[in-house]
Amino acid sequence: MTSTASVTKNTALTIEKVGGRIGAVISGVRLGGGLDEDTVAAIRAAVLEHKVVFFRDQQHLDADEHEAFGRLLGEPVAHPTVPSVDGRYAFAVDNDHGGRANQWHSDVTFVPAFPAFSILRAEVVPPYGGNTLWANTAAAYAGLPEPLRVLAESLRGVHTNDYAAVRPNAVSAELRQFRQVFTSTKFETEHPVVRVHPETGERVLLLGNFLQRLSGLRGSDSRAVVGVLQSHVERPENTVRWQWRTGDVALWDNRATQHYGVDDSDDHERTLRRVTIDGDVPVGADGRRSLLLSPESVPEPAHGIASGASTGGALTEV
Repeated sequence: MTSTASVTKNTALTIEKVGGRIGAVISGVRLGGGLDEDTVAAIRAAVLEHKVVFFRDQQHLDADEHEAFGRLLGEPVAHPTVPSVDGRYAFAVDNDHGGRANQWHSDVTFVPAFPAFSILRAEVVPPYGGNTLWANTAAAYAGLPEPLRVLAESLRGVHTNDYAAVRPNAVSAELRQFRQVFTSTKFETEHPVVRVHPETGERVLLLGNFLQRLSGLRGSDSRAVVGVLQSHVERPENTVRWQWRTGDVALWDNRATQHYGVDDSDDHERTLRRVTIDGDVPVGADGRRSLLLSPESVPEPAHGIASGASTGGALTEV
């Protein structure tokens, strides 16, 4: 990789950019729940700046320490419909079901207070393929021509976990059971298309494959406008691609990125574990908050709190 490296106050920790607009590798840290405050603050600042950061050689990290590290960033939150693989917070990203997404998305945007951060740990990686891409949605917004910015800021979009709506094509048999669980409670949430980031103040595009339609537009118009805006997210200069090795950890700001798990590893096993950190309800450029349309409230998952419970967000207010 060719980039400049910076040294934080903690001189053992270095941050090396891997792309001009997104991505950095953090070295000199052993992840876990015992990190000191200065190191955690440096990691948080790095992910806010670079949107996604990567840690190599974290083979020591098990489910307990994965969760413990997450707690240093906020309150872990389980997936609202899919049971965890450890009985607590770990969500399975395996290539026999959800790992073959081949879709740009931000995690769990079908609920109002979707996760602020996601932490993904590689347990088994294929001999080739299976990379993940991330895109900087703040850079995508900043790169819009002014007329498109004005349009985007006026729009709101309905996000859903209903695969019949977001993926009308027929699904393969091995995915059917997973998707039945994924949609066991069907959510619809209206978000602003442009969100004001609660920590950085940046304006970001809130799109991705859970977006079903734009409010107030007919289907063909909605698809056309979303396609134009999403194309700016996916511009190569706004993206970074990560080639996994066993023991790698990726930490990203889920409020300012989309990601895409590439399905190109044939039948080789690919097993990763994700812990998500609770977020707050988005606020648009016009000051309006996201709105839960269905169900009446976000149900509590099998373990832990419902999304948004740690941030005090009133999930059904406009």
